[in-house]
Amino acid sequence: MTAAATLTPVVPASAAEPSCGRASWYALTSRTASGERMDPSKLTAAHPRLRFGTKVEVVNPRNGKSVVVRINDRGPFVKGRIIDVSKAAASHLGMIKSGVAKVCYHVVS
Repeated sequence: MTAAATLTPVVPASAAEPSCGRASWYALTSRTASGERMDPSKLTAAHPRLRFGTKVEVVNPRNGKSVVVRINDRGPFVKGRIIDVSKAAASHLGMIKSGVAKVCYHVVS
């Protein structure tokens, strides 16, 4: 008799619970992992696994501000951070001065 394999259902990213953790912002002008030139004035972000082009709403629970960003890069590469946002997105979230903030995000499309 063989043991039955345990299957874990795959949950589409859009149906996943919000992810919360620390975020930072960056304003480079180099190429992103998707091949685009990074534009700090655009509402974009870096995420380690989400598909390029995915749109996510990022919320700063401390002040209630939110912004929808498009994933176009990989990162963050700092332990404990879940997403890096562009300078424009950080401005919408009210985190320019602090540089880092606790945020929650969820996929919108």
